[in-house]
Amino acid sequence: MTEKLKKRLPLGIQTFAKIRDPKMNYAYVDKTKIAYELADKGGYRFLSRPRRFGKSLFLDTLSELYKGSKEMFEGLYVYDKWDWETKYPVIKLNLGGGTVTNANELVKRLNQVVKNNARILDVEIEIDPADPSLSFENLIQFTSNKYKQPVVILVDEYDKPLLDNIGNDEHIEEIQATLQGFYSEIKNNDEFIKFGFITGISKFSQMSFFSHLNNLTDITLDPTYATITGYTQNDLEKTFEEFLDGVDLKKMKKWYNGYNFLGTPVYNPFDVLTFFDQGSVYKNYWWNTGRQSFLTHMLERKNYHLPDLENIVVGEEVLDAFNVNEINLVALLWQSGYLTFDTVTTHEATDKRLYKMKVPNLEIQTSLNLLFFNYLSNKSYTSNTAQISMIDAILSKDFDQFKDCVHTLFSSIVYDNHTGNNLCDFEGYYASVIFAYISALGVPVVAEDHSSMGRADMTMFLPNSIIIFEFKVDMNSEAAIEQIKTKKYCEKYAADGRDIYMIGMNFDSNKRNIVNFDWQTFE
Repeated sequence: MTEKLKKRLPLGIQTFAKIRDPKMNYAYVDKTKIAYELADKGGYRFLSRPRRFGKSLFLDTLSELYKGSKEMFEGLYVYDKWDWETKYPVIKLNLGGGTVTNANELVKRLNQVVKNNARILDVEIEIDPADPSLSFENLIQFTSNKYKQPVVILVDEYDKPLLDNIGNDEHIEEIQATLQGFYSEIKNNDEFIKFGFITGISKFSQMSFFSHLNNLTDITLDPTYATITGYTQNDLEKTFEEFLDGVDLKKMKKWYNGYNFLGTPVYNPFDVLTFFDQGSVYKNYWWNTGRQSFLTHMLERKNYHLPDLENIVVGEEVLDAFNVNEINLVALLWQSGYLTFDTVTTHEATDKRLYKMKVPNLEIQTSLNLLFFNYLSNKSYTSNTAQISMIDAILSKDFDQFKDCVHTLFSSIVYDNHTGNNLCDFEGYYASVIFAYISALGVPVVAEDHSSMGRADMTMFLPNSIIIFEFKVDMNSEAAIEQIKTKKYCEKYAADGRDIYMIGMNFDSNKRNIVNFDWQTFE
């Protein structure tokens, strides 16, 4: 009997033909049911998903489907449902490669993408070196005429030139205008187009897709397509079963699952594949492949009390789009994959849909809060030893040691604050620093913990205890403890069974450090 070969991990592979090559034996999560349903509806579709989430592979799946590559789909959902006799020419525009910093570079890049497609399709076209929109129009029309069929247009990372230039105020509007003219050719040449699918990370409100291409359907928040990218728990356990030996599924789910696009939660595919490839060691794989400089830039331009981002509730208008000149931080965090949906409700009086957000998983919780801490403290790193000492002090209920750890933490912060603001005068700053510092270790912490009579500044959940925190500036710690008692912050956890402690901290705005501290047991 021939021994069954172990599946290979398609890490970094975005080409459908490679993954479906039977000689390579790659693991593949079948997305062709969604592809078939999407193609069957036709029209023009837009999808926003975070980076490295499977968008490119899905586009290539659509490409091979329309090109009629029947042999690649054997054994998949779509195999006996697709009309393989009718084939369509496919134009694939991928703007993910390289970086452009001005409109001239973008014009060259767009023309190169058009040239590459013309070469692959064996179509002779005229390239306008000054106007890539004319080059694109020629490509669409000449290709359709040559193959006697309307073309399929697939756009990958349409927004990459814009994301590369967030903060580049000198050139971003010119870059936007260039893209606007280029993409408008999709609508202008509708008679030559069979189907269009556009993907990216963000949805910019002033892009021609959303202002001129008015027949474009945004499926980003359509529950039908919630799992169009990413791996469900069932996908993980079925497709990657042979890699799960010895893996704690609950722990893996806590680390990498939790992305919710109004349907079944999904894992980040890059995390799953890299986790298995690296011997099932828990690390922040996806986060470490990205550049978070754009996020730091956003924080520097605004004054944010960062814990307010936890459990934030927003309307659809915040998530639907943002302007390159005035980017909403919550929209940016959501579209980039740092926030996801927790629950969706409808306001009874207005029928407005409200989205409660959350951090998707432990990887993002630890990484994002470390970034927040470094931003607040002007540090480029933090000591794990110091963090662990602080947690150990809490776990052992050595609150005097915990106070010393807090004092050491704020003593290490250099206050030539690059934000140019007076955050240090407010309770929210000190709450933000401690919240981010502790959350970066993965400890369950809730900021602005609501109760019937108000909200505690912070609540920490440990295996043997619950700690309620209240912060004051230029007052006293007794006042903080009294507020916890008066507002009855502890009572919501009275039936939990764990010990409950109240901690009050008072900070001096001049010394910028803790000056008195009090704690009591909740009876």
